[in-house]
Amino acid sequence: MSPPGLSDHMRLLLIPIETEEVETRKTGSRPPARLLGPVPRPISPLVFFLALAGLLLHFAGSGRYGFFRDELYYIACGNHLAFGYVDHPPLIAIIARLSSLALGNALSAFRFFPALAGACLVLLTGLLTRELGGGRFAQALASLTVLLAPIYLALGTFLSMNAFEPLLWVTCAYILVRILKGGDQRLWLLFGLVAGIGLENKHTMLMFGFAVTVGMILTRSWKHMRTKWFWLGGTLAFLIFLPNLIWEAQHNWPQIEVVRNCQTLKNTSVGIWRFFGEQILFLNPVALPVVVGGFAWLLFSKREKRFRSLGWAFLVVIAAVWTLNGKTYYPLPFYPVLFAGGAVGFGRWLLRGKDWLRMAYVVMLVISGVVMLPFGVPVLPLNAMLRYQKVISLENVVQMEHDSAADLHQLYADMLGWENMAATIANVYHHLPPSDQTRCAILAGNYGEAGAIDIYASEYGLPKAISGHNNYYFWGTHDHIGEVVILFGQHAESTKTMFADVKQAAVISYRHAVAAENHLPVYVCRRPKAPLAELWPSLRYFE
Repeated sequence: MSPPGLSDHMRLLLIPIETEEVETRKTGSRPPARLLGPVPRPISPLVFFLALAGLLLHFAGSGRYGFFRDELYYIACGNHLAFGYVDHPPLIAIIARLSSLALGNALSAFRFFPALAGACLVLLTGLLTRELGGGRFAQALASLTVLLAPIYLALGTFLSMNAFEPLLWVTCAYILVRILKGGDQRLWLLFGLVAGIGLENKHTMLMFGFAVTVGMILTRSWKHMRTKWFWLGGTLAFLIFLPNLIWEAQHNWPQIEVVRNCQTLKNTSVGIWRFFGEQILFLNPVALPVVVGGFAWLLFSKREKRFRSLGWAFLVVIAAVWTLNGKTYYPLPFYPVLFAGGAVGFGRWLLRGKDWLRMAYVVMLVISGVVMLPFGVPVLPLNAMLRYQKVISLENVVQMEHDSAADLHQLYADMLGWENMAATIANVYHHLPPSDQTRCAILAGNYGEAGAIDIYASEYGLPKAISGHNNYYFWGTHDHIGEVVILFGQHAESTKTMFADVKQAAVISYRHAVAAENHLPVYVCRRPKAPLAELWPSLRYFE
């Protein structure tokens, strides 16, 4: 029952629109679309239980191993708030700063909001399934599939833009489904608001918006695109995105340079079989029937043609990622939509009236999800994880960047060795004469290395690091002239030629770290061939 005093328009915004299936059971005939409305389909309690389970899983692993490389960088960005950064929009830096102010600087504090986003994704997928016409079993199946997908578990494990991207895409899809079902056209304003926030999180929201627009054009959903609310929603998204767009223009569009350099220098190339094979592995192979069923149901269902634009949108996303040589995980924010559609279609076509088959499939899904769980959430101690991945032979199956090889898969290897790195640099720094310490700069090769120094600076009594990598380049030299420089990390061998006096002082080694961060020489450099401010532009690199 709606609260008294709400207008009919507000009720449409708050109350899910009923599907034809419910009305058909009541009357025996298919009702006109305008009569569908006031009775909401029940929500399965399991959806809430699964969302809570996801949250607790992430809490269980939030303090293990260490900071992820990108986490270190985003935390540093949070200490330098701006309308944009070389390689990402500002939202993740704002979340990092908010985490620090509200929860402190512990590892688990920075992972609270990603864990919460992961739990909300599980919940929202169940709600989307309800809007697509799924009953309680379909809702629970879709939520369970998201919960047990290794990629969504992994994305909720650490602070990154990718932790929030699927939630923002699926929220927009949920709003779009409400509109396609005859909801108030003013929902386009809410769509624009969420899309604008998504653009401030990651620029790939542009791809989602483009895909949805193409899907609606291909399915001739003209009535929804002709309203003023559609265009006002787009305008709102643009206005939210505008500050970051202006920042990009003022800084000569560095994001474009980053993407180009990553494509040519950093990302590993993949063939078509590996492209889809890695996505199947990311999503849990047992979930493949739900994925395929969801795509087929969205694109080919004669009964629910109004949702067909989402099927086309998925194809556009896949085509865009493949054409632009993007990483294999780029389409993954869209898959919860396929899970939702697949849970509806899968239940109707294959599992209707076959409780034993439903149970058998759920058991298989749970078993496979539990087997792959340690690859998504660091629930196992390090040594146990090393043994576990050898038993099931999944080590190094997925490697998306050069120089990421390690005895652990890349997600966890990139969490290891950072404090050891800071401790090694601190040992070199504190062995310098006091007069050298006061004028010493710590020059790191990349943002992960610089971020490691920054996060442990107060603990080890170190100055903040400088680096020419990505946004560290814009933060400059911290007024260091370059008389004494502790140099280490990426490009150190070429950078040390800028100094006339170079001595190796240590080697950074950590057994389980990625190859690019292992056995790194540490140099103490003096007598620069030019002031550091003059050398600085030659140290700039964006990737």
